[in-house]
Amino acid sequence: MTDPVALTADLVRCPSVTPAEGGAITHLEAVLNAAGFACYRISRGGIENLYARYGQGRPVFGFNGHTDVVPVGDPADWSADPFGAVVREGVMIGRGSVDMKSGVAAFAAAAIEVAATLDPDQGSIVLMITGDEEGVAEDGTMAILDWMDDEDERVDFCLVGEPTSLEVLGDQVKIGRRGSMTGLLTVTGTQGHTAYPQRAENPLPALARICARLAATPLDEGSAHFEPSTLQLTTIDVGNPASNVIPRLGRARCNIRFNDLHTPDGIEAWADRIVAEEIAGTGLEAHFEWGVSGVAFLTEPHGPVESVIGAIEAATGARPALSTGGGTSDARFIKDHCPVVEFGLVGRGMHAVDEQVPIRDVHALAAIYAEILRRYFGRPPE
Repeated sequence: MTDPVALTADLVRCPSVTPAEGGAITHLEAVLNAAGFACYRISRGGIENLYARYGQGRPVFGFNGHTDVVPVGDPADWSADPFGAVVREGVMIGRGSVDMKSGVAAFAAAAIEVAATLDPDQGSIVLMITGDEEGVAEDGTMAILDWMDDEDERVDFCLVGEPTSLEVLGDQVKIGRRGSMTGLLTVTGTQGHTAYPQRAENPLPALARICARLAATPLDEGSAHFEPSTLQLTTIDVGNPASNVIPRLGRARCNIRFNDLHTPDGIEAWADRIVAEEIAGTGLEAHFEWGVSGVAFLTEPHGPVESVIGAIEAATGARPALSTGGGTSDARFIKDHCPVVEFGLVGRGMHAVDEQVPIRDVHALAAIYAEILRRYFGRPPE
């Protein structure tokens, strides 16, 4: 048996602030190798990742998680060493204790436990562990999936161990995520003196009208499993220090979280129509530059998802709520490979000073993960 709390402490003591590996991937590789997992290090762009597999048969259950963490800020603000894994009154303090070294430790311990009873010809367990989730996320899970494609490695169902619970462990499972895209709008006119506005083309009134209309126009009213899509203005910039100069251009940035009623192309077309209507006949120029970090997806709540829900309900006595809210995670990459859900600890305290996790929850999470695996391999492959 692998103690998930001891493994969490070992990982917290690794200073794996993105993009540093900090010893976390190396330690997990040693633990999993000793348990009979075949381990492969996948390095790309200065990021270290780990792919570990037990078994050769189908079906293949995968876990995904990350060992990289955000910076601690000023260590003097912490009540204990951020990388000390200090335990006080039943909680472990440390950067990454919640997000998400305890989740990785819990599913590693569960995988080792169940692998010991699994016929390797009748099913396989895969662990995909990255060091690039808190960063730009281009050389982490994406690198693992690219390597899997090259090596003809497949996973039939995946659970991402991110913190998903709201108030108590097991009260929420994420079965999808909204898409996310960011737009940078530039409106360009002609610079001039404020005393002679007829000689200039001021871009700011049009920029203000566009921003107000974008913010006030609902994208939709929500869908069966998703909240309404939202657009939030995050900055409006002119960069004009002079009070007597009409600026040449102004910029605004927005972030859109969209549900399964939309595609990025559709949202771009919607925004472009608003821009075109607001600058028509003005002599101004305007355009958006877009970046898409993920599209909306949904894993239908049946089949393997029911095994996850059933295991949680059996352990906690309550059926978890199914959610698609929140930000983004590496599930946005995995959903193109196989069905994926997310389930983990209560997320309170993520990225905060004195980030901490209850010891009892780490034990409980490992037990739930083990039960999820047992139920999964009790089913025939689909």
